[in-house]
Amino acid sequence: MTPASPAPNANQRDFGVYIHVPFCAVRCGYCDFNTYAPGESEFSSRSDYVSAALAEMALAAQSMAGDRRPARTVFFGGGTPTMLDAEALVALLTGVKETWGLAADAEVTTEANPDSVTRESLAALAAAGFTRVSLGMQSAVPHVLATLERTHQPENVAKAVQWAREAGLAVSLDLIYGTPGETLADWEVSLDAVLALQPDHVSAYALVIEPGTRMGGQLKRGLIQAVDLDTQADMYEMADARLAQAGYGWYEVSNWAISDDQRCRHNMAYWTSQDWWGVGPGAHSYLGPRVVGEVPVSAERWWNVKLPRAYAARLDAGDSPAAEREPLTQEDLDLETVMLQIRLREGIAVADLPELRPGQVAQLMADGLVDGRAALAGRLVLTLKGRLLADAVVRALT
Repeated sequence: MTPASPAPNANQRDFGVYIHVPFCAVRCGYCDFNTYAPGESEFSSRSDYVSAALAEMALAAQSMAGDRRPARTVFFGGGTPTMLDAEALVALLTGVKETWGLAADAEVTTEANPDSVTRESLAALAAAGFTRVSLGMQSAVPHVLATLERTHQPENVAKAVQWAREAGLAVSLDLIYGTPGETLADWEVSLDAVLALQPDHVSAYALVIEPGTRMGGQLKRGLIQAVDLDTQADMYEMADARLAQAGYGWYEVSNWAISDDQRCRHNMAYWTSQDWWGVGPGAHSYLGPRVVGEVPVSAERWWNVKLPRAYAARLDAGDSPAAEREPLTQEDLDLETVMLQIRLREGIAVADLPELRPGQVAQLMADGLVDGRAALAGRLVLTLKGRLLADAVVRALT
């Protein structure tokens, strides 16, 4: 299930590494990610995680023997990567360096909860080559954090930011808006708190209550009420206005940076269809079209088995942890290009649309969803209204 090694012509694309650490102190009620908390049987596999992840890297080194691109970005996500101690995270980063190499200007990010780091742990990560920390702040309002079942106190965020700054790490703060019971006034409190901390980067995502989650069950039983879409839109517009006023520019629908060089380069690689290898239980990988020897190979995506025990067992037996592979057609790639690039501040060139649809483009301009001047110059760029209706724009273009 491991892909054939790509030839050097793939070097036209950047290469990154994603490392999924599927462990959390608690499972939040809204979470439907591949994560495991104390009391769940898979959590005990945490002790085998690092050796299993390093074993996957060793298999990747064999699979990509013809591809010597160093990793330009590394992203530790989860879960809560900092549920592992700094020594374990450093060992994983060392594994990346030994497997693929690390570009001299590499961006290396770990997600963290504000109560899962210390001054010492962040200093150790920075000394080992980590460059960014993405803190799951979510809200600065206690009752909102309680509804989300977050474990940290609002004041812990400021401490974590201070420690990260002392270590020389860039700081991103992640927010969620539209939590049941959250008001516009609550959301403004959170934005005030973010701006007071002056992070380098801010992400803000609308809460989606997924079926099968604990919060989804509460919604179904009528114990909570979802925030209506109009209020969520007001929250987004408030965030964009407040962040812009403070000097943050949007570069993707849900992401703002204080300068272009503070964009999350790893996520930019996803949105611009670069290559990456995903390490860990449930991690996804992608390699674009390439030539192996003299044989063209289509783009493909594959993903690992989800359960940490099954993941470790496969690697212990010397087998690939991949569960399935999906070859991608040119039609698939064209659709993904529209879906992803339309979300970026630079938008997408009209010439890159899979099918030129002048009528739809004209209607998007008339509806105020894309910038008219940019469209006439050959590029589709979302307006603020278009960002709120990005999915509708994609449907109109594909």
